[in-house]
Amino acid sequence: MRLLADENFPKLLVESLRAEGHDVVWARTEFPGYNDRFLLEFAENDGRVILTLDKDFWQLAVQRRPALRNCGVVLFRVHPATLENLEPLVRIFVQVQVEWTAHVSILTPQGLQILGMGSA
Repeated sequence: MRLLADENFPKLLVESLRAEGHDVVWARTEFPGYNDRFLLEFAENDGRVILTLDKDFWQLAVQRRPALRNCGVVLFRVHPATLENLEPLVRIFVQVQVEWTAHVSILTPQGLQILGMGSA
């Protein structure tokens, strides 16, 4: 999978995804300090799914016109957002057979919610 991990995404999870063969760009090292709007546009242009703990991405993606077509946003919501709590959600993300592109998704310990962006 082609992924863009937000700056707030843990390094060990980024490394784990890379070790599994996923193409992961990590904002902390590739785009330090860049704003969320830039990262969303980069992901859309490069066909990447954004992994984030930041609900601002969710809002940007929902409000974006035109709607997302080439990327998706997955918001991981768990409290506290520790490596131990996030790792099982990342395993679910990798294993579930879902089309992440053109969707905004929220993944929690209670389940997965997917919002299609449609065409605008």
